Amino acid sequence: MTKTMTRSRTGGRSARRALRTASDFTMLPGLTRNIPECEVMDGGQVERIDAASLDILENVGVQFRDEIALEDWKRIGAKVTGEMVYLDRGLVRELIATIPSDFTYHARNPANNLRLGGKHSVFVPMTGAPYLRDLDDQRRNPTLDDLAMFHKLSHMLPALHSSAHHIVEPYDHPISQRHLRITYSSMKHSDKMFMGMTTSPRNAEDVMDMCAILFGADFMEQHPVTTGNCNGNSPLVWDETMLGAMRAFCRRNQPVLCSPFVLGGANTPASVAASVAQLNAEALSALAYTQVIRKGAPAIYGHYLSTVSMKSGAPMAGTPEISLMNFMIGQMARHYGVPWRTSNTLGGAKTFDAQAGYESATTLSSVIHAGAHYIWHSAGWNEAGMHCSTAKFIVDAEQCAMAYRMAEGPNWDDFDEALSAVPDVGPGGHYLGHPHTQENFQTAFFMPEMFDNNSIEQWQAEGGVEITARALAHARKLLSEYQEPKLDEAKNEALLDYIARREREIPASDELNQSY
Repeated sequence: MTKTMTRSRTGGRSARRALRTASDFTMLPGLTRNIPECEVMDGGQVERIDAASLDILENVGVQFRDEIALEDWKRIGAKVTGEMVYLDRGLVRELIATIPSDFTYHARNPANNLRLGGKHSVFVPMTGAPYLRDLDDQRRNPTLDDLAMFHKLSHMLPALHSSAHHIVEPYDHPISQRHLRITYSSMKHSDKMFMGMTTSPRNAEDVMDMCAILFGADFMEQHPVTTGNCNGNSPLVWDETMLGAMRAFCRRNQPVLCSPFVLGGANTPASVAASVAQLNAEALSALAYTQVIRKGAPAIYGHYLSTVSMKSGAPMAGTPEISLMNFMIGQMARHYGVPWRTSNTLGGAKTFDAQAGYESATTLSSVIHAGAHYIWHSAGWNEAGMHCSTAKFIVDAEQCAMAYRMAEGPNWDDFDEALSAVPDVGPGGHYLGHPHTQENFQTAFFMPEMFDNNSIEQWQAEGGVEITARALAHARKLLSEYQEPKLDEAKNEALLDYIARREREIPASDELNQSY
């Protein structure tokens, strides 16, 4: 989706039309939501989930499979038995109280800085796809060039606020070294905020070092510049890889998403409310640990939500229970006063078909009404995350722009002026030629570019092009117009030198990577 630029009228009609339709790839500001959150629990039910979660932490415990984390918990007085940590509810409340309720991300381009928390939300593309559907809608293994393509599209689509990180896995580069090239691609091809790899503690340290080159180590001490994601192993386990990466980010004052990985009915109880209680306990244990690492470090209540088909065991997207859990988790995050992350536009469809659209639309609607802050996987996700669809990436981004418009709430700025047109037109007239309509029709109502609203006769006359083909044509057009936001030359050279040094130091074989 590209925005339509509105400018003062100069020249003739054709000149004005050209100005109105000129592409503008300027990022939309971070979303400030002005519609109410959907709250499906009353105050007593919120307290019931809270009490159940804290009871799990105190009496069932959470397994921290990491010697450093266990020593950290012992140091502050938590009960530790082997790898099991039992967290007193008073200690948990004391720790999470130091998490900032909102903060500002600082991008390479300061115009793209973003506030997160409270009423402030951002849209972030999907990550982690081992396959893509490319510009010819062919499913195949991705390359670094494919990753760069998605980073370029992220840069040009106004509703996307981030270039994320490994939107797709670049198979043409060794696993052990990919995090370096992925991070560089995020930094190089867009000047929006980006995510940092947390695939190992050492990889996370590399990302922090690269961010220090780009932004300055001292700057990072006071300013969030990237985001790490740390997945829990539900039920009730945090492992050494994720905890080590969490320490790398938190020690540098960089936010992490504390994300239990929910497969409802498989690794949580077969109950919406009980699943939320377990997830909440898992998230609280990780959020509390971020503050053990560094008090006051920004952290985000995270999760990945899916329910499991009892027919096949496969994860499902877009189900009513996922929406309900999003509403409930939003209430719990607000109860604790911390920002929260969710997943968006998810789908299990194998192609960009009606199923993909329905699943994604259902998820998008629920996360907006749930009041989510860090809205991840907002473009491209399909086949349960197994591939990123280029066509869906384009359409999802436009759907986010539409959700953005809705979540802003009604615009009352020109209410009196617009209302004055009613007596001008009177009964039986029309507003198409009225001066207020002529001045405001470009901005009064959202006009999707990817949807075709013409008559069937016109659609057929123009070739009967369906949405996948339209989206792929639009992607090609965007890429033909892409202009790289150049990195500072000295920083670029320093980044490339760092990558070259680390690639010399890191074994390139996959076999060696397993123990690295």
